[in-house]
Amino acid sequence: MIPDYDNLPVHEVLGLPYSWGLLDPNLGSLSNIPADAVVRAAQGVTEGEVIPLNLSLGDIDPPMFGRTKWQHSVHAADRNTFEDVLDSYNPQASSQWDGFRHIRVREFGFYGGVEIADGDSETLSIEHFARRGIAGRGVLLDVARWRAQQGRPLDPFSDETIEAAELEAVANAQGVSLVPGDILCVRMGWVSAYRALTAEQKGSADVSRQFCGLRSDEQIARFLWDHRVAAIATDNPAVESAPGNVTDGSLHRRMIPLLGVVFAELLDLDRLASRCAILDRYEFMFVSVPLAIPGGLSSPANAMALL
Repeated sequence: MIPDYDNLPVHEVLGLPYSWGLLDPNLGSLSNIPADAVVRAAQGVTEGEVIPLNLSLGDIDPPMFGRTKWQHSVHAADRNTFEDVLDSYNPQASSQWDGFRHIRVREFGFYGGVEIADGDSETLSIEHFARRGIAGRGVLLDVARWRAQQGRPLDPFSDETIEAAELEAVANAQGVSLVPGDILCVRMGWVSAYRALTAEQKGSADVSRQFCGLRSDEQIARFLWDHRVAAIATDNPAVESAPGNVTDGSLHRRMIPLLGVVFAELLDLDRLASRCAILDRYEFMFVSVPLAIPGGLSSPANAMALL
């Protein structure tokens, strides 16, 4: 029996709840998806629409947070055959999954409190996500659209935070309820706003320095944990807001190495949001195939929604 957030063990030094030993050590919250949830998600595909949720590799240019820009070259393998090669490719430069090797909780280790030994390509590798695959019921909470309807639009390039109570309010307004194993997609409008920037604005360090996102506090952690989400996926660069504050701390550190909740970032949720609004339906089948990178700490999302 998985305890609720308030009954989780608390790290004696950090004073924060953790789920080490409660979930699959290499899958974390992805292990919340039961087989029957996948069946129900598949049965809910009624429109026959497939909506990719991935940005083009060229959309985020230059890559954020000082990441190296990928390079693409085409070579003639022989007279009639061509091959292409990606160099300096950072899987986190576009729509992506964070793996459990991405972030540690100081000297206390990665998820499960483990350290990664040199040459160990198995422990906490993103390849575990790939071997399992990610499929189940997706739920979209279109915070950007809801906030606009409330007459207080969300500014994607501000440090505004989205509270747990606001996620509940959006779900209620959309008539959707979260169930264990859902892949929760939260649209903040960041991708739309980024696309409207000039090349000069995209190149500014301010783009990486400040953006809206989920608040990094205990209420958000409790919301995600107690709803037993399989993953949280957003259209902003980090799920949480930036630069954040010392009082709330880091949502990445709360959720990934301590609780094992899986993050996806920079998904393109705009087309999906438009269709959901037209259909007045905010649930869909979510499918993603991460790359099987031995020892990998991240992967392109390779995600899509089926309506």
